[in-house]
Amino acid sequence: MKKIVCLILGATLVMQGFAQIDRSKQPKAGPAPEISITDPEIFTLPNGITVMVVENHKLPKVSVTYSIDMGPVREGNKAGVMSLMGQMLNEGTKTMDKARFDKEVDMIGADVSLYAGGGSASALTRYFNKAFNLMTDALKNPSFNEESFEKLKKQAITGLKTSEKSASAISGRVSQALSFGKSTAMGEFETEETINNITIQDIKDYYAKYITPSRGYLIFVGDITPGAAKTLALKALGNWKGNKLVFPEFSQVSNPEKTEINFVDLPTATQGEISVSNLITNPMNNPDYHKLLIANQILGGGSDSKLFMNLREKHGFTYGSYSSIGSGRFQSLFKATAQVRSEKADSAIAEMFREIENMRNGNITQEELDIAKAKYNGSFALGMEEPARAATYASNILINNLPKDFYKTFLQKINAVTVTDVQFVSNKYLKNGNSRITIVGNASKILPNLERLGYPVKMYDKYANPVEMKKEGTDVAETPKSTEAVSAASLINSYLTAIGGKEEVAKISTIKMDFTMEAMGATLEGSSIKKAPSLSSMEIRMGTMSVMKEVFDGTKGYAAQMGQKTDMDAETIKDKLDDKAPVPQLLYITSDYQTSYTGTAKVGKEDAYVLKVTKPSGKVVVEYYGMKSGLLLKEESTEKQGDQEFDLTTEYSNYKKVGNLTLPHTITQIAGGQEMSMQVTKYYINEGVTEADFK
Repeated sequence: MKKIVCLILGATLVMQGFAQIDRSKQPKAGPAPEISITDPEIFTLPNGITVMVVENHKLPKVSVTYSIDMGPVREGNKAGVMSLMGQMLNEGTKTMDKARFDKEVDMIGADVSLYAGGGSASALTRYFNKAFNLMTDALKNPSFNEESFEKLKKQAITGLKTSEKSASAISGRVSQALSFGKSTAMGEFETEETINNITIQDIKDYYAKYITPSRGYLIFVGDITPGAAKTLALKALGNWKGNKLVFPEFSQVSNPEKTEINFVDLPTATQGEISVSNLITNPMNNPDYHKLLIANQILGGGSDSKLFMNLREKHGFTYGSYSSIGSGRFQSLFKATAQVRSEKADSAIAEMFREIENMRNGNITQEELDIAKAKYNGSFALGMEEPARAATYASNILINNLPKDFYKTFLQKINAVTVTDVQFVSNKYLKNGNSRITIVGNASKILPNLERLGYPVKMYDKYANPVEMKKEGTDVAETPKSTEAVSAASLINSYLTAIGGKEEVAKISTIKMDFTMEAMGATLEGSSIKKAPSLSSMEIRMGTMSVMKEVFDGTKGYAAQMGQKTDMDAETIKDKLDDKAPVPQLLYITSDYQTSYTGTAKVGKEDAYVLKVTKPSGKVVVEYYGMKSGLLLKEESTEKQGDQEFDLTTEYSNYKKVGNLTLPHTITQIAGGQEMSMQVTKYYINEGVTEADFK
């Protein structure tokens, strides 16, 4: 059936300069600006909350933030509970439901928000007291109602489904999990299963444990005096009591003994998502801290960095390549990333390591060093125009045990960095021989070329579980969790049997499906028709008005939206010709299709076998079949509309008997963060279809 998606096209504004500039010469960096930072007023409430006040009376506005220095929280099989708990703080208080709370905020033109680590509020001076009291009321007296909880859980699961086909999201999740360990606070991640494990009582328990005055920092910035801030804070939070937090300690984790490739097969991916990373320890009071900032800026900090100039400008492998250096009280990651054409993934990795090795060998020019310093001189000075920056710096000094002049001397230390310093920290922190190369992409296109790099390849699924590589070819396969032999043919046959049998399915010449769906607060009706060979039609209506219609007559076709008609292009027609039967699985066993069993996965709480299907057009679809039921539960594909590509997930559920067949009556599609659910009202098998439906 036709994929129902909405694409938002953005506009780009191009600005032209008027000044006559000699662009052949790099501008000389000016002297580092002198940094003058006013120390905030600091005092402590009786319950231990540290309060900071930064006075700035230029504008009649005040903002406040409350943050809890709790450190990383281990959530285990309820990963996502902290995020959900933070969202629940915005769902009303014990005395005001969400609608009334939001109205109170809007009436004074304020911004009030709560999150797992605290909350914030800002308003004009005359309304600030009320905004502050609304924030603290939500912080101390959340309602935690069941209806809001179920709504937020559903939204979280939809978001996870949307990210399932995102190579970037998968890469970040797998890289983090393998680097720190899936069972650690830094390496764990949310799944549909962990979200479903969370109860409203869990929300209340985590709130009681972590939302507390202990290790709390309250920061006022703007048109307020320390005296007024203290009065407000004491009245709203002075008597607040809560659990005493102990800052967590974590054991150090090791880098791989030797550089290795961790590969996740994403058959529908058109590019390879690459990251090269290694663990580092880089607290803000590290003597190498400023040197590392400069080293990272030179390597991958922007469009004039080594990685960008090599991978994009010199070789054209990617739109951009960047690097980042973590910091803080725990281990963090150095990471270099790029998204490249599949056939160039191996070459891109080689060039990324070449630039890292250039850093380690000291192949750094004085010009590169000067540009990196100039970036920090400019951005640091610009940031000082924000009044809140002084409070942020003050809290960083307290939390990270930094010298009191850390920020006042920041640029002095940046500008004192030498080429020798950059080479030293590159050798110390950029572990060329102990790196983790994470690749997410189409294994059949990328794996064959990786051998030349000489690194061992380990296969993982999108949730960082190890899988085994097939001995033949380049596909990947997880060891079946069933004692029975599993193959692509057996999955197809099981599915055909589950929906009514191959002979019964072969009798189908037409299928018509009527359905309803909710969109933008309106109820829409629609119908979808398939006729062998390859004819199809879909229409969505609002009342008697046709909102969208698409027709393909087996040779040509068109799409019409709100009266605007567009003929199908050659690529769309090619895709339409893929499925010559109303139930395409009937043709999967023919030579026109390539199918392979690639492992197992979870679809919700159900175990599923995964089938990779390459259609005659070359389009790849990944399908998930229930281990117990044999039914199609989900399919994933990459779709194209105009020049835009997007990932589409379609889920099938609520299977019911329709004559001699068993067919899904709920079809849910997820694309671009949007979820649309179609409820089938009636199927017509070999009836109710005429030639006029394809005109």
